[in-house]
Amino acid sequence: MAQLSTNQATVAGPSAARRLGSGSVGLIRMMRRNTAGFIGFVVLMIIVIVSFIGPLVTSGDTATDVTQIFKPPTRAHPLGTDYQGRDVLIQVIRGGQTVLIVGFLAATLTTVIAVVFGALSAYAGGWIDTVITGLADIVLTIPQLPLLALLAAFISFKSAWQLALIIAALAWPTLLRAIRAQVLSLRERDYIEAAQALDLGTGHILFREILPNMRSYIAINFTIGMTNAIYAQIALYFLGLAPLSGDNWGIMINIANTRGAIYFQNSFWYIMAPVLAISILQLAMVTMTRSLEDIFNPRLRQER
Repeated sequence: MAQLSTNQATVAGPSAARRLGSGSVGLIRMMRRNTAGFIGFVVLMIIVIVSFIGPLVTSGDTATDVTQIFKPPTRAHPLGTDYQGRDVLIQVIRGGQTVLIVGFLAATLTTVIAVVFGALSAYAGGWIDTVITGLADIVLTIPQLPLLALLAAFISFKSAWQLALIIAALAWPTLLRAIRAQVLSLRERDYIEAAQALDLGTGHILFREILPNMRSYIAINFTIGMTNAIYAQIALYFLGLAPLSGDNWGIMINIANTRGAIYFQNSFWYIMAPVLAISILQLAMVTMTRSLEDIFNPRLRQER
């Protein structure tokens, strides 16, 4: 028996590896069905890899050189230098990691809150629906920027989790109402009525019957939520409501503004480099949603 189990494990291992590999190849193949979406996916992966591996390679290349303040692009400094003579390209490489982490965490928290409570609100109805939608309406009426300015006086926002949490706490109501509307439509379908007749339970119906049919909608809204979270954190850094320490594209824009970079002739790339990095990242994520639609929507795959 022991020998038989060992043989089965030996056979199962490569088989599982082949399934994993074929799944990855199949995913890439579906992504490639939409050229624009696949290009967005590739650009996003490049930004992620550079943002997380780049700081390890450039960890010792941030020395200050007052003789190189606001120098134009050269071979040694492809994007020029900043107000302390530091290389702008290295700052761009090092500044993407925090932006991506906070954006991902905030979008994840926003999506989880909105999907769980939005689906529960629509499916359960009654007083549960009234309480959840009422709370969402209250949060929607709160002016976000003044609230963030007030919170910045009491909270330092030192960690990515703190920043992501505060962004998610203000961003979930919009997606929740959209999820609620989708679930209200889906709960009238025949297969949902059949599941109710079989008394499969609220949890099973929501998480095994309704939400899997909303994967495309949820994935696309997660991407949009991540773009909104990135803009929100950049705004916090630009306005000085988050600590200006470490490496971050928002901090670069803030310092370029406060240090008067606009008045220096050779500071163009110091100002525009983080702006372009943010724009390219956002464009890559938005265009990638085209491929996500193909992956999660079988009808689109059949049409192509």
